[in-house]
Amino acid sequence: MQESGYVPLKIADPALLFAELGRQPLPGMSLEEMADLMADLGEPRFRAKQLFQWVYQKGVKDFDAMTNLPARLRQHLAGTTMLRLLEKETEQHDRRTGTTKYLFRLADGSQVEAVLMRQSWGNSVCVTTQVGCRMGCTFCASTVGGLVRNLTAGEIVDQIVMMQRELPQGERISTVVLMGSGEPLENYDHVLKAVRLMHDPEGLNIGYRHITISTSGIVPGMRRLAEEGLPITLALSLHAPTDELRRQLMPVARIWPLAEVLAAAREYGEKTGRRVTYEYILIEGVNDGPEEARQLARLLKGTLAHVNLIPMNPVAERPQYRRPGPERVNRFKEILESNGIATTVRREMGGEIDAACGQLRNRAQRKHMGR
Repeated sequence: MQESGYVPLKIADPALLFAELGRQPLPGMSLEEMADLMADLGEPRFRAKQLFQWVYQKGVKDFDAMTNLPARLRQHLAGTTMLRLLEKETEQHDRRTGTTKYLFRLADGSQVEAVLMRQSWGNSVCVTTQVGCRMGCTFCASTVGGLVRNLTAGEIVDQIVMMQRELPQGERISTVVLMGSGEPLENYDHVLKAVRLMHDPEGLNIGYRHITISTSGIVPGMRRLAEEGLPITLALSLHAPTDELRRQLMPVARIWPLAEVLAAAREYGEKTGRRVTYEYILIEGVNDGPEEARQLARLLKGTLAHVNLIPMNPVAERPQYRRPGPERVNRFKEILESNGIATTVRREMGGEIDAACGQLRNRAQRKHMGR
């Protein structure tokens, strides 16, 4: 049932872009789809598995590298398909934390960001699901300029493949968060296909429990995701403990009040057995006071919940919002924990780079426009 006041996203299928280019993208294809492609070319089915591994597992950028495929097949694929959907345009390194932020250019000239985080326990990445965003959160850099288009499943997965190529031999990406620019649940079909491709043992082989999908609170999408039967972690961007404040910060809250959003989150936890993560960006003097902490504790008490506090990264386009000091962050955390709410403060991974989602893309666009 369509929610009152909510207009589902209607945007041209980005796959049409590749039809216009006259070449079929290999990233985004499932193993079965590659088997169909091989059958159309008169090739045996085992060729599909070989191709699938070259595209996802090995991430090659040249068809000539596919040494176990016949030369005639490689030549045909080079003329009719696209092997990689992204080109690395620039990157920024945080030398203190080992974090790297990438700006990738897509086939239509659009730009997206992704982040590789080197952790003591493994390598994690944050990927983007849309070019821009239409959610309009007032503190966010991703919404500047609005939404351009959805990404295809292939463009989402190719971000991971491109970052996997940057790692030393023998290292791999083990954790993925779909938490970059855009609202994943407004690009539901492409996102879910990308998640299944990430998980495929013949490809990236990333466990579902190591994949997180973030949402600003698209209630129909949350309920739909709960029915998928996949043990994915759901991260709900909450950012305020009251409807009044949340509506000021997040326009989506004008459609679904907190009671509905939290009910959908509880339903997700009950159906999947997975603890829901509640993302809470702390903004000095706006939502980071003791009273807001106590209100948040009351909201979440008794639920299968984990709160991830995120001190706001400064955003050039949002100068009215400031990052709180460590004492305010710690006080907020202490109040939640004293009320039995599992809480962590996100480790700062991008202090020397444009850390907030959308900032690197915005800077590149301003430079292009001469501003």
